[in-house]
Amino acid sequence: MIVQFICRAILLGTPLLYGSTGEIVTEKSGHLNLGIPGIMYVGAISGVVGSFLYENACGNDIANMSAILAILIPLLCTIIGASLMGLIYSFLTVTLHANQNVTGLALTTFGVGLGNFLGASLINITKSELPSIALTKTSSFFATKLPFADKLGWVGELLFSHDFLTYFAIIIAIIVAFVLNKTRVGLNLRAVGENPATADAAGINVTKYRYVSTCIGSAIAGLGGLQYVFAYASGVWSNNAFGDRGWMAIALVIFALWKPSMAIIGSFLFGALCNANNYIQGLGTETQELFKMLPYVVTIIVLVITSMRKKREHQPPASLGINYFREER
Repeated sequence: MIVQFICRAILLGTPLLYGSTGEIVTEKSGHLNLGIPGIMYVGAISGVVGSFLYENACGNDIANMSAILAILIPLLCTIIGASLMGLIYSFLTVTLHANQNVTGLALTTFGVGLGNFLGASLINITKSELPSIALTKTSSFFATKLPFADKLGWVGELLFSHDFLTYFAIIIAIIVAFVLNKTRVGLNLRAVGENPATADAAGINVTKYRYVSTCIGSAIAGLGGLQYVFAYASGVWSNNAFGDRGWMAIALVIFALWKPSMAIIGSFLFGALCNANNYIQGLGTETQELFKMLPYVVTIIVLVITSMRKKREHQPPASLGINYFREER
C-alpha cells in the first residue's frame, strides 16, 4: 500500500512539476504569468487534437500506428499550442506593457474556454454517448514502462514503473536548475528579473530574455497538461476535468522558493497531500474537501515563514510583476 501511495503521489505530482518549472522560468525574468492554468489546458487539448487526427489517419487501428509518431505528434502539438499562448502573453505584457495580473487571468479564461470548445467539437465529431473522448491507443504508447521494472519487485515499481513523461519532468527541472545557477544565460535571466534597468545598461536584451523565457516556460507547463491526459487519465479527455492543477502549480512555485530542484520534492509532496484522503478510511465528504486544501495551507505556511526570515535567496525576483519601461531607465 505504501508503494502504491508513493507511485500515485508521483503520478499526481508530475503535471504540477511541469507547471511549476515552467512558471519558475517565466518568473525568473520578472514576469508573473497567472495564465499557467489556461496554458496547461491548451497544451493538453493541443496534444489531444494531434493524437485524434493521427489515430483517425491510421483508421483507429493500433497496428497501423507508429510508436514514434504516436508520441511525437501530440508532443509537438502541445509544445506549439502552449508556446503560442506564451507568445500572446509576452506580446501583451512586454511589447504593449499590459498589466501582468489581468493578462494572466484573461489568458487562463481564454485557454479554458478554447480547450472546452475544441474538446466539445471532438466529442461531437465522434458522436460519443459520454461527454468525453478516449484516445487509449495513443495513451498505451505514453504509458509504456521500462521492461525490467516488473523483475525488481517493489523497487522496480517505485522507481522504474512510471511513464516517460514523469522522468522527462525531473530531467527538465534539473536542467533548468543547472542553467539558472551555473550558466551565463541563467545569470542574465536572473539579472533581468532582479533589475531590468541595470541589466539593460549592461547590454542584456531585456525584451528578448522575457519573450524567450515566457515561451519556453509556457511550453514546459503545457507538457503538464499532456502528461495529465495521456498518463493520469489514460487518454480520456473530459471538459473541465483538469481541475485546479494549474493554480496548484503556481502555489508550488512559492513553496519551492523559486528553485526547480525544490519543485521536484514539492510536486510529489503536493501529489501525496492530494491523494491522502483516498487512503484514510471513514472520511465524510466535508473532510475529504478539507484534505484537498492541504497543499494551499502548506504553501501559506511556507510563505509566512520565508517572509519572516527575510532571506534574499528565498524571496521572489525583485521586479516580479512589474513592467519594464526602457524610456524611464
